[in-house]
Amino acid sequence: MSVEDELTHWYKSDDGANHRSTLRLETEDPTVVSGYPKDGVITLRLMNGIGTLGFKLSPDESFRIGTMLLSLGKELMLKKRTLWQQHEE
Repeated sequence: MSVEDELTHWYKSDDGANHRSTLRLETEDPTVVSGYPKDGVITLRLMNGIGTLGFKLSPDESFRIGTMLLSLGKELMLKKRTLWQQHEE
């Protein structure tokens, strides 16, 4: 298992206390089992002050999620850009 990257998000709760959540990307290389190649595994691990939760994904599943995140990110950035343009007019 290799840790590829971590994204840490800091936020304040309603009572003003600081909290942190971390999303860690981990990979396991493809292997050969009983003479047959098997996919590698990508794990999305969410960690916060309460606990840790991991999602194991196949390469296909991770590609689908990555594509969705990219599309949603682009859409939200475009909406923000539109709001700025309206604000400047």
